[in-house]
Amino acid sequence: MQKKLWVVILLIFPLFANAAYQRNQARPVNQVVFGQVEAVRYITQEEVIRSEHNGWHTFLGAVVGGLIGHQFGGGSGKQVATASGAIIGAGIAKSSSERDYRVEYQLVELLIRTEKDELINVIQDMDNTMLFKRQDSVRILYFDDGVRVDKTL
Repeated sequence: MQKKLWVVILLIFPLFANAAYQRNQARPVNQVVFGQVEAVRYITQEEVIRSEHNGWHTFLGAVVGGLIGHQFGGGSGKQVATASGAIIGAGIAKSSSERDYRVEYQLVELLIRTEKDELINVIQDMDNTMLFKRQDSVRILYFDDGVRVDKTL
């Protein structure tokens, strides 16, 4: 039993090993370029996110509305009340589940003049522990999946 658990852990662990890059993690660097910050601009980006699961909310609203509507009327009136309750319940659930929510990202845009006198523009997540200003000496780290700018000491 314990052997099977280790096999499962060893098979699943690599799936989590490719998590997002953090500053305190080691990862291979393809190229390092040194330069100086020419311009800095702190910006925010807002993303609107819609719920992708509103179909189930609508269905459950229709079921609950139909059950409540079934409690009223008699004969064919009961059928009308059930259908009306289902339609109203579905409408209420759909309208309440379609609300958007917003996510705001704090970004920094850096214009960097490299030692080879090239201009490179990088936009990255803002890090409150590393705020950039004009004339800062920086290094640009190139990875397989992106770029990161850090201050040089």
